[in-house]
Amino acid sequence: MPVAKYGLCIGINDYPGTGSDLAGCVNDANDWTSVLAKRGFTVQRLRDRQATGKAMRKAMEATVAGARPGDIVVVQYSGHGSFVPDENGDEPDGTDECLCPYDIRANGPITDDELFELYSARQPGVKLLMISDSCHSGTVAKFAPITTPPTTKGKGAPQRKVRFLPPAAFLSRREAGKLGVRRAVRPSSPPGRYAALLMAGCQDTEYSYDAYFRGRPNGAFTFVALRALAALPATATYAAWFKGIRKALPSQQYPQTPNLYGSQSMKKWKALA
Repeated sequence: MPVAKYGLCIGINDYPGTGSDLAGCVNDANDWTSVLAKRGFTVQRLRDRQATGKAMRKAMEATVAGARPGDIVVVQYSGHGSFVPDENGDEPDGTDECLCPYDIRANGPITDDELFELYSARQPGVKLLMISDSCHSGTVAKFAPITTPPTTKGKGAPQRKVRFLPPAAFLSRREAGKLGVRRAVRPSSPPGRYAALLMAGCQDTEYSYDAYFRGRPNGAFTFVALRALAALPATATYAAWFKGIRKALPSQQYPQTPNLYGSQSMKKWKALA
């Protein structure tokens, strides 16, 4: 029986009420959709106002549920990442990493605990990859401004931004107060943990950048990852793909260090095949 391939691509630039809109995330989702479709994936895409928390959860659940043993599922997310107080005591530093849906101000984030539950529902033998071009952590205090120069010069030149949404932008004052002044540095527990192989744009103490290449906004990680993928042989593993990505990131211009989280056997899966 032939292997089926399913993709879900999510890109969110618009975050109403936060003052923290992005520029390259919808392009990221479009680019990943195009690449996955060319590789035989059936892809669903959610962009901006389509990517509410309810819609994201429903789409993830349906995509994972539709896969059978041997099938491949890719969930790609580009948008803000953040963290919230841990409610069940499973995090050493008292916080859960989270993704930030379009309606986060009204309905809150999607935590790594939720992703773990969603991904754990997959059937045995389903190969599940999550690609996340976002920030998953940082300090509660305000970030220092991005001081790197714009990619292009002139009035109105595009500015690089980090894909991190401070918790105070969507949590109540009471909930935000639970986080304290500074978040402890710890080894990352990625969204989904080992329920999925996670390819992430940065370490949990770094930022993922909203970048510009040849005048077009993209995630720095997405741009580099797709370029590295195009150079891979058909038999290459995720570990080999990741090695290609690390040749370009971190860089002086984009000081983010991508990471590949998962078991050794997951890293040896053939990339997108």
